[in-house]
Amino acid sequence: MQRYFVEPEQMSEDEVEITGEDVKHIDKVMRLQPGSHIECLNNQGRRTHCKIRSVNKESIEADIMQDLENSPELPVYAAVAQALIKGDNLDLVVQKGTELGVGSFLLFAAGRSVVKWDSSKVEKKVQRLRKIAKEAAEQSGRLYIPDVSYYPSTGDMLEAASMYNTSLYLDEETAKNGKHETLAEIFSSRPPSILAVIGPEGGISPEEAQTFDKSGFRPVSLGPRILRSESASLYFLSALSYHYEILR
Repeated sequence: MQRYFVEPEQMSEDEVEITGEDVKHIDKVMRLQPGSHIECLNNQGRRTHCKIRSVNKESIEADIMQDLENSPELPVYAAVAQALIKGDNLDLVVQKGTELGVGSFLLFAAGRSVVKWDSSKVEKKVQRLRKIAKEAAEQSGRLYIPDVSYYPSTGDMLEAASMYNTSLYLDEETAKNGKHETLAEIFSSRPPSILAVIGPEGGISPEEAQTFDKSGFRPVSLGPRILRSESASLYFLSALSYHYEILR
């Protein structure tokens, strides 16, 4: 069954109005008709089973048949602070991270980031990534679309990171020294929220590592192999899901 997120004000107690690009997807791509069944979500935790009542060029109207109660969300709020990286790899991080349960993406320009975003293009780039997150959330059955925000420096990102109960950064030196137990220790403590900082292709600089240490972040290894930046967040989230959802 196709899933569509709508603004909260577009969902009442017993009906939903769908507007924007989703209208074209329902009408022209999926070719759904009155009587077809879809799922609609308001990005505030409500998930509903709906039946389309009318299809127009500007909007789709549907009747809510049932509220769906099962939740596919991670039992811990997970955020990823991802440094800017090359090519389409950032798209991959947002898409797959959303599928794996991320609550927020904090994108930032790290000291070793090769990629630089022109300030005049930041909003357009962020909106594009938010669209990727929305589509991935619909595909994977999420109740919420992850937030995607951008910070022009590591320092700016750190200010936003203070809201999380536990913060860590992936550290190559910790991995080289064979200290692989910290991540399991963090998971076992079951914090309500976790922020993981992932550096760019060249890794986190020594200066940034010192700043993270002073700010209470814990250096973490993901094992003896060196992972690409775009692989690291997926490894972290997979390990988190296994610990909190499969082993429970």
